[in-house]
Amino acid sequence: MNRHMMQQAQKLQAQFLKIQEELANTTVEASSGGGAVRVTMNGQQQITAVKISPEVVNPADVEMLEALVLTAVREAQAKAQELAAKKMGALTGGLKLPGLM
Repeated sequence: MNRHMMQQAQKLQAQFLKIQEELANTTVEASSGGGAVRVTMNGQQQITAVKISPEVVNPADVEMLEALVLTAVREAQAKAQELAAKKMGALTGGLKLPGLM
């Protein structure tokens, strides 16, 4: 690898690390059940908070609460993936590189 290519690779790696840090510090939130269940996730798809309104906690209907949590988690994950794709797309020029998104 020539010197110029090595510098470009180092620059790309530095930008990638910066984006990873930004994603770790950026959050998305999703809710279900009209806001009864809220899930907060960072841009690296790590759940950082789950909030459940007391009125949806019904021991006789645990399945409903499970469905609300699952729905909110899936929505938060989709938002986090979209955020990561947008930030990585700026770095990769829209190319879909395996392992980066």
